[in-house]
Amino acid sequence: MKGGLKVPLISLILIGFVCASVIILAYVKSPFLSYWTPSQDRVFQISPDYKVKDEEVLRERSRSGQSEGNVNFESSISNSSTKDKVTEEPITNTEIEGSAGIPPSFTQKGGDLKALEEKNSSREQENEVTAPLNSAGVAIENMTSDSEDHGCNYAKGRWVTDDSRPLYSGFHCKRWLSAMWACRLTQRTDFEYEKLHWRPRDCEVEEFTGVKFLKKMENKTLAFIGDSLGRQQFQSLMCMITGGEDRPDVLDVGRDYGLVKARHAVRPDGWAYRFPRTQTTILYYWSASLCNLTPINASNPLTDYAMHLDRPPAFLSRFLPRFDVLVLNTGHHWNRGKLNANRWVMYVDGVPNTNRKIADINGAKNLTIHSIIKWVDSQLPKHPGLKAFYRSISPRHFFNGDWNTGGTCNNTTPLSGGKEVLQDESSDAGAAEAVKGTAVKLLDITALSQLRDEGHISRYSIKSTPGVQDCLHWCLPGVPDTWNEVLFAQL
Repeated sequence: MKGGLKVPLISLILIGFVCASVIILAYVKSPFLSYWTPSQDRVFQISPDYKVKDEEVLRERSRSGQSEGNVNFESSISNSSTKDKVTEEPITNTEIEGSAGIPPSFTQKGGDLKALEEKNSSREQENEVTAPLNSAGVAIENMTSDSEDHGCNYAKGRWVTDDSRPLYSGFHCKRWLSAMWACRLTQRTDFEYEKLHWRPRDCEVEEFTGVKFLKKMENKTLAFIGDSLGRQQFQSLMCMITGGEDRPDVLDVGRDYGLVKARHAVRPDGWAYRFPRTQTTILYYWSASLCNLTPINASNPLTDYAMHLDRPPAFLSRFLPRFDVLVLNTGHHWNRGKLNANRWVMYVDGVPNTNRKIADINGAKNLTIHSIIKWVDSQLPKHPGLKAFYRSISPRHFFNGDWNTGGTCNNTTPLSGGKEVLQDESSDAGAAEAVKGTAVKLLDITALSQLRDEGHISRYSIKSTPGVQDCLHWCLPGVPDTWNEVLFAQL
């Protein structure tokens, strides 16, 4: 019996070996079997960067002796801009449509307003828009519609103290910076706010320098178009690039864009400067509403002006082909008092508006923002190198009243309301909705600026009226410098 078991035992071993060989061979060649083994890209790997970042945060918190204050803002902002009447620069004649001619309507068939009403129902079609190609046939990068770039949300992060700030002196940046916004020239004595630096969460952000900026923008033109907050951002960038020093080599090229002071005007409707070594042009054009304005009766010096809610400013439609980066903003001129003072009459589709919903200030502003973003988006395929941004609204900080009812912003303690923005969504829900589904990017600065109520001009304005504070505009150096750093990170 013992000798009879050897042959079957050997046979079983051989059969088992053959089966194992068949299974291994099938495993290697069969996609079905190999599916059950996780591939390398499915395996969770811990990046060593996380440990470094966590240790940095722990060290920073141990130095400060307390955890950072956190603020999680609502996903939408209040309609405080409809109440805002802080005195800004008056509208001058060169903003009104002139030799540029009437630009095309935003909409293909005269702006019947259905595009705005059907936005939500056509979301799937909007998401099918493809990025334009460059001359090499490669899709243009950084053309997404939200504030995230390669997984980085620059609007989410925290304020930290940085002794290397500010990037320029408020005393010396006299060629580029208006004296009314240079708080170093006023009676203000606290300047801790100048040392704050915005650090986006989980983002590797390149440090801003004038040399780096000019290299990125070599042979390019950056245009700011908007209200006085846009002008602050423009002046801030000029100071940042030059380090606040007068640069005799920088050329005034405003005449190339029709930006010259008209007779009897206080100032031109914009400025344009060129850095000759890199052929970089930075310009600003005043358009508080981002609407096209035309005189209703050109022969009457006291005429009202048609405020075309569905047409871009004539300046923008004329010079867009010369821009490489465009930054738009509006918001604080949208109140009934300013429209009446400027004698602006709402027009849609070339005729006076009769739609009650649009006649409401918020309805008119919403239509304009959606319309101009849609128009710019339609132009991007024609200009594949152009990057377009819509900057979210800059928050006001009037406490215990409004600008004309005793409202103040007397706080001088930085970050007394918190240091950190935790939310993923924008606090300017209207702007975020307007860029959705387009290639226009949101330059989201609302929530991070909301934390900085100590950074306004406040009662230190050199043009102040007794009892009236400026809690709308910012001291420079200050918060708008951060807006430009966020912009620089996305160029």
